[in-house]
Amino acid sequence: MARAVRAGILGASGMTGGELLRILASHPGVEVEWATSREYAGKPVHTAHPHLRGFYTGLKYTSIDKIDIGEVDVVFNALPHGVGASIVAEAYENGVRVVDLSADYRLRDQSLYPKLYGFKHPRPDLLEEAIYALPEIYGEKLRGARLAAVPGCNATAAILAAAPLVASKIIDMDVGIIVDVKAASSEAGSKPSRHSIHPLREGSARPYTPWGHRHAAEAVQVLRDLVGRGIRLSLVPHAVSMTRGVLASAHALLRDNIGFSEAVRAYASFYKDSQIVRVKPMAPGLPVDPPDVKNVIGSMFAEVGFAVEEESGRITGFAAIDNLVRGAAGQAVYAMNAMLGFDEWEGLRSPPLRP
Repeated sequence: MARAVRAGILGASGMTGGELLRILASHPGVEVEWATSREYAGKPVHTAHPHLRGFYTGLKYTSIDKIDIGEVDVVFNALPHGVGASIVAEAYENGVRVVDLSADYRLRDQSLYPKLYGFKHPRPDLLEEAIYALPEIYGEKLRGARLAAVPGCNATAAILAAAPLVASKIIDMDVGIIVDVKAASSEAGSKPSRHSIHPLREGSARPYTPWGHRHAAEAVQVLRDLVGRGIRLSLVPHAVSMTRGVLASAHALLRDNIGFSEAVRAYASFYKDSQIVRVKPMAPGLPVDPPDVKNVIGSMFAEVGFAVEEESGRITGFAAIDNLVRGAAGQAVYAMNAMLGFDEWEGLRSPPLRP
């Protein structure tokens, strides 16, 4: 029997790091060699993640300055944006596969980093090397890749909702797309803030960064790859009262003489080979079963749907995902599987939780 793949996790005490540990605990081909945390260094993993008590019994958090990059086969970077970019580059140059869950290698245009993330990228030469880890579009490129950039959760949902519209060219590209996103509180991470604490978040719904969310740049980059031209896209997220999940609604104008039947073909064709995207058309006379985050929580599944408003000539595409699994740790494990030659769904076959 071949030895297990040795993995290291940078930033393993946050919500994304915890979800990554949870998924890897059931992966038969992976052993976590080290997991870093500045706050919990020297303490067991379950100190930060009590639901993992009984798993990783011999593993304690370590500080970044004590890790040995060369003793692992793959590194997952779950550190805040900008913090781990140089460590990722070091791992890459030492022949270690890297799956980056931060935004550090998602965008190919280095000029966007100071504007969107507040730092000058330390290794712009590696931006073109990173494969954007969205299976439906870049799955083939992930196989054997050395550096994978895990999409943002809002970007994942926005792209899944809008990609069939763009790829099929059934919408007016010059008018563009407006994406409305409903985002759960876990998207804000484990550190409390004035807007994220329960008394203020519960029962609330509010927009944030409506002047240009960071994840819009990811969506534009991917949609441009699909059609070979620029596209106008606005993405406005809303913080809503749920713990997990993202629901994206992508609004666009159909081209003349395009209707519901063309939209059905567009979505069916785009997702025909996907094992984890459930397509749900919505129209008068059809059973009402819209995409719902409750149907995908705890899983890699995405529910995608669309509706056509004949009077206005508009179409809305929808996508519901779990922000911590499909929008983060699950896509990271999928990328690792593809990069290292595992079955791509190893460790990811769990059905969603309900209720």
